[in-house]
Amino acid sequence: MGTLETQALTGQAPPGEAFLSLRNVGKVYETPRGPFTVLENISLDVAEGEFVCIIGHSGCGKSTLLNMVAGFTKPTSGEIHLQSKLVTRPGPDRMVVFQNYSLLPWLTALENVALAVKAVFPEKSPSERRKIAMEHLELVGLADAAHKKPRRLSGGMRQRVSIARALSIRPQVLILDEPFGALDVLTREELQEELLHIWREHRVTVLMITHEIDEAIFLSDRIVMMTNGPAATVGEIVDVPFARPRDREAIGEDPHYFTLRNQTLDFLYHRFALSSDAE
Repeated sequence: MGTLETQALTGQAPPGEAFLSLRNVGKVYETPRGPFTVLENISLDVAEGEFVCIIGHSGCGKSTLLNMVAGFTKPTSGEIHLQSKLVTRPGPDRMVVFQNYSLLPWLTALENVALAVKAVFPEKSPSERRKIAMEHLELVGLADAAHKKPRRLSGGMRQRVSIARALSIRPQVLILDEPFGALDVLTREELQEELLHIWREHRVTVLMITHEIDEAIFLSDRIVMMTNGPAATVGEIVDVPFARPRDREAIGEDPHYFTLRNQTLDFLYHRFALSSDAE
């Protein structure tokens, strides 16, 4: 399988032109006490169809970084390009799935998905939008729950609806902000498997935040490890060497797994361990 490769501070994608490119990106907020630098000098290339996980301690600016890729907030310095186009605002080419589901409680699962389809494809008829919404609920195994409102769905089912809604508009980049963080272990592992199945089918480019090292290893092609904040940056990037499709048990028995896991643990808990007074 080869040795593990580390891309320290380079942020380079696999050979080929970068699909998503971040160049010297920084974010500074003005506060009553003066400027507060959240991120600085973030450079990262992501190839089309690549699955990249971002990991780091709380407060290192991971969500701020994804919000800038999504277009919710603008970098203070540097630029973000998607297919060579400057990212300046949100758009249907980038869809975000949050940890808290963000579903409208008065709408059914089907209506939540169809609403997103209508916003992006207003020219389609109601029947066409309904068909697209149902197809994506079927994709995540929720056809039987299409007419249930969020309060009647479990946490895992709500997150499936969120993923179906995100994919229904055919985004070029799927942005996942700790999507499984609030779920129990069994549900999280089940959704990880489903996410990989969907990713293999659609080959959408994925940028995902996680606090779980094992999750990052199982899902991603590369793991981007952030230094501590404030003024956090990319500390190290490691390639995940396991062939796809992946088997969780086989990976757990592979010696490369322990090498990669220990390398990530060393970065997070020794080289960039949080101080005892860190928030």
